[in-house]
Amino acid sequence: MAAQPPTKTETRARERNRQIQAMFGRIVPRYDRMNRIMSFGMDGGWRGRAIEAAEPQGKRVLDLGTGTGDLARELMRAGAALVCGADFTPEMLRAASHRFVDAGRCAWIAADGHRLPFANGSFDVVTNAFVLRNLVHLPLVFQELARVLRPGGRVVCLDMTPVPPGIFSMVFGLYFNRIMPPIAGLLSGDPAAYRYLSKSLAGFPDADTLSVMLGDAGFREVRYRRFGGGAVALHTGVR
Repeated sequence: MAAQPPTKTETRARERNRQIQAMFGRIVPRYDRMNRIMSFGMDGGWRGRAIEAAEPQGKRVLDLGTGTGDLARELMRAGAALVCGADFTPEMLRAASHRFVDAGRCAWIAADGHRLPFANGSFDVVTNAFVLRNLVHLPLVFQELARVLRPGGRVVCLDMTPVPPGIFSMVFGLYFNRIMPPIAGLLSGDPAAYRYLSKSLAGFPDADTLSVMLGDAGFREVRYRRFGGGAVALHTGVR
């Protein structure tokens, strides 16, 4: 039987994936510095909370959307037995491997979160930091995360989240949508990339909805905490 042509939805998803992949590939040299600047240096503390939630000591960990390897490095320092840093942007993986050439307990793998190249139950923990907003089909991604985790394994998701209504919501919206993009674009030399990043929160599920989606994918004991005035959420769950 001949293969069916991709649907319009699949074609649009593939094109968006290609655009996002190309965009992240362009900003690699300035990626870490811009993260520090845009978060006022708080992103390291948020990753620290993710490490605490992951409890990686002696465990096999998949870090999805590893980027240049910041979270993977901290997972290794916290005693993980093995860390697999996976990303779908080759330039990010090359930067991570060059930064951590002596990371004997870490492997760098090119992978798409919608179709992970790992057997069922391969990992004890799956982490991701600031990547979910860039994935096209979250229900499918969460199903994949559940599949590659062993029963009883933990998922830890750290990302931006829509801020509840209030004065801080107005201030954050002004910063994230109006102030940050032109400044980040000027400093990074890639205005288009940072216009995209500011828009990536539009349509992204709020923290409660994301919890429901994790539950629908087979996770239990799903909880979340907010940081950064409510702009960042750390979700955890058990397979």
